[in-house]
Amino acid sequence: MACARSGLCITAARATGSVGESDAVSEDRDSDNPATPKSPGLIAVIVSVFAAAFGVQTEKNRERDFAHGNPVVYIIAGIIFTAVFVLTIVGVVALVLPD
Repeated sequence: MACARSGLCITAARATGSVGESDAVSEDRDSDNPATPKSPGLIAVIVSVFAAAFGVQTEKNRERDFAHGNPVVYIIAGIIFTAVFVLTIVGVVALVLPD
């Protein structure tokens, strides 16, 4: 088909109710996108580490983290969080106590 590469033929085929090979391929591509699992982003990792540190992690987020997350990222984020938390406590205690 000469016009299989243009959007006009696909639009015309859909309007007439005929389904061509190019329509089936484009519909398959659209349906593949939501099915691919995404790994959690930076914000999701930070929120998960905070929630886990304070013991309020939801079951849904925990399952997402274990299913799609990279354990190394969570370990590094946990170490960074722990270091910042300890340094914050030490700083607050140093400010409160007299010299």
